Amino acid sequence: MSKVIRHADIYTGSEVIKDGFVRFESTIEAIGSMDEFKLLANDEVTDAHGYLLVPGFIDVHTHGAYGFDTMDGNPDEIMQMVNLIAKNEGVTTIFPTTMTQSNDAIAKAMTAVNQVAKTNKLIGGVHLEGPFVNPIYKGAQPEQYMQDPSVELLTHWNELSGNRIRLVTYAPERHQARQFEQFALNHNIVPSVGHSDATRAQMQEAHATHVTHLYNAQRGLGHREPGVTGHAMLEKNMYAELIADGFHIAPDMLRFAVNVKGSDRIELITDSMRSKGMPEGISELGGQKVIVKDKQARLENGHLAGSVLTYDDAFRNIIDYAQVDIEQAVLMSSVNQAREFGLTQKGSISVGKDADFNLFDRGLGLKATYSYGELLSK
Repeated sequence: MSKVIRHADIYTGSEVIKDGFVRFESTIEAIGSMDEFKLLANDEVTDAHGYLLVPGFIDVHTHGAYGFDTMDGNPDEIMQMVNLIAKNEGVTTIFPTTMTQSNDAIAKAMTAVNQVAKTNKLIGGVHLEGPFVNPIYKGAQPEQYMQDPSVELLTHWNELSGNRIRLVTYAPERHQARQFEQFALNHNIVPSVGHSDATRAQMQEAHATHVTHLYNAQRGLGHREPGVTGHAMLEKNMYAELIADGFHIAPDMLRFAVNVKGSDRIELITDSMRSKGMPEGISELGGQKVIVKDKQARLENGHLAGSVLTYDDAFRNIIDYAQVDIEQAVLMSSVNQAREFGLTQKGSISVGKDADFNLFDRGLGLKATYSYGELLSK
């Protein structure tokens, strides 16, 4: 039996089909306008008059949510975490993200994620954030565990993850970074500059193709020294993450980034931590006390400590703050991630791809999420 969603405005990632339909099981079987629609005998039909259908979201940078954290290294909790993110926020592909901690703690997290990913297809990869970063821009990353890039450690952790590391955040100005980058590129791992004090000249020597949370925890844009932020803006082929919560980046600067980079090179992320979806109060990140108040997570010194941003809020916010249309938001929430990371079955709505999509009402309220054709109940 096939399922059909009909009379929706479908944003495929490359076009908009007004009053359209999609027929699917675990993958998409047909898509088109209602003028082309023919009801088949075994169709299970959902009418979606007034709704928008967009591809399932892809978050390549999320540490935790709903009381759980990747770094806890607990398979059962990571399973719950990714399932809750999917059904509550419309994220159908997730990169559980680590942080700067001891080598053993990172190894434990890699082993746990690998165990979960063997049965949970929501996990599309792992993002290793640190420990190969610069203490000058440590943000909420614990300084005592920071170290120079190590091919040996990356090899070890990637093996423990089942070769699932797809993105690694590092500081390209650190010792042995060129060798590290080359190893990453040779092993299908995207090198991403982050928590870095690199100058424009140092960035030009590096081989980073991605920037972690643009603007945040990096040498900023200056009129005499472009820094990491300026380099990312200037290099059109670099992908840039944005945290669109309104706190990490001022709304006008979100708009600035989209105008300069273009919506085809920006990827929305949450950079969320365990307190997302939980009551405000005292929480924890990497063994550090975090105070969550007014939709912000901060260390005791006032530094932002990840976010409590939900992905559907990021989607709405980028439309509002950057003054973009839904088609551009779809690029930044799905299409670009699938393209960069070679997720050929993800990121857009077309025949043969996985049936991962979200239904929104006209007010951009998330109403339903489908993963591999299955409705995820809230």
